[in-house]
Amino acid sequence: MNVLLVYAHPEPKSLNGSLKDFAVKRLEAAGHQVQVSDLYAMDWKASLDADDSPGRQAESRFNPSLDSKLAFEEGRQSQDIVLEQEKLLWADAVILQFPLWWFSMPAILKGWVERVYAYGFAYGVGEHSDTRWGNRYGEGKLAGKRAMLIVTTGGWESHYSPRGINGPIDDVLFPIQHGVLFYPGFDVLPPFVIYRTSRMDEAKFSTTCDALGQRLDDLWKTAPIPFRPQNAGAYDIPQLTLRAEIAPDQTGFAAHVRQAERDEPGMRAASAKARAM
Repeated sequence: MNVLLVYAHPEPKSLNGSLKDFAVKRLEAAGHQVQVSDLYAMDWKASLDADDSPGRQAESRFNPSLDSKLAFEEGRQSQDIVLEQEKLLWADAVILQFPLWWFSMPAILKGWVERVYAYGFAYGVGEHSDTRWGNRYGEGKLAGKRAMLIVTTGGWESHYSPRGINGPIDDVLFPIQHGVLFYPGFDVLPPFVIYRTSRMDEAKFSTTCDALGQRLDDLWKTAPIPFRPQNAGAYDIPQLTLRAEIAPDQTGFAAHVRQAERDEPGMRAASAKARAM
């Protein structure tokens, strides 16, 4: 299988650097082909701007979505964007690895998403009507591929527990896992999170590598997070709100994750059919 690891940490000798090296060796030892986009080493340009659309009329007002759309359609994208899109299309699985900085990904990785996820590539695709609202949230250009986060954080695991001060880790990562990954079609695996990184010693590092190695070995066996597909019947379209009978006592992020014991068999069958389209 082909694996793309998008890595965002400025220090090669960091914990993240060691984990990245371990992950690459583990995957290659298992026979996978691996490409690494080391964003800091690549001096990746984080800001989306008019330079991403070479050949546009310089005197016209820059419109990020429209200019992205035209550049993609007309083959005028910046070459660094094209190369990353080619890696995404090549990959069977994508791993985003980063330290959790201010409750999100580092700016350089956010900039990678903003620039590489062009209009027509990762969004703005498919039919928009009274029965469908584009190919997204379970469908799209990257459907059929797997994705996973490797995240380090200085906080304790209890800080990110259901009643922890930082909020549940699933909620903290929801905009990335549901929005950045599930939106363009990825099957999103549960994240691999390393807590309390300042207390990492040799014993803990060894244990961490053992656990990460198992997750990498199981990359094609692990069940994805059961996010609700948008066009499979759970949502009213075009309002894109959950139908009244779906998880009626739930709100917030959790409502968009299927609970097998709560969902109707017919809804699960419709979801499976939509994902096969």
